[in-house]
Amino acid sequence: MNRIERILEAGEAVVLPTETVYGLFGRALDKRAVQRVYDLKNRPLDKAMNLNVASLEDIVAFSKNQPAYLTKLFQAFLPGPLTIILQANEQVPHWVNSGMKTVGFRVPSHPVTLDLIKTFGPLIGPSANRSGTASGILFDQIMQEFHGEVVGIKDDAFLTGQDSTILDLSGEKAQILRQGAITCEELLAQLPELKFKGENA
Repeated sequence: MNRIERILEAGEAVVLPTETVYGLFGRALDKRAVQRVYDLKNRPLDKAMNLNVASLEDIVAFSKNQPAYLTKLFQAFLPGPLTIILQANEQVPHWVNSGMKTVGFRVPSHPVTLDLIKTFGPLIGPSANRSGTASGILFDQIMQEFHGEVVGIKDDAFLTGQDSTILDLSGEKAQILRQGAITCEELLAQLPELKFKGENA
């Protein structure tokens, strides 16, 4: 753990488990660290990153025009396999969200990863794989794919291998951009006030 902390502090990237797949994590407010993650993944710079945060307060600090039910949503599903997209405020660095008007938020539930986010966050943490390949769920395979360029924490048993659900709340009505571990029915069961695009008001 000391080594992982030193690497993050130095602006480098590490592989950490979430509850879905492994992520390639770096300090979001450090431009050099974010660029390192882009380089390792061979990811196009116009493909925005999410912010991995540890609390509702962190989400509020980097967004604006949040829906009234955001606290209720957070309490029901986070930490967990849900990505929330909101309107970005001026605190979000352009190198994180590629200058877009929105930004995604993740609160992964793996206890070690969440502790590191609390200490060093916000962190970016896209899936730990080269762009265009399958998301990483086997730690040893990830190490091979990156040819020893990164280190990390192994916990294959914690992962489900199922992607997070991406819920876009940046407009007047909600939209599921990717169906993952949390279903629309589960969201509505906890938040009946949630209105999706295409529904009547």
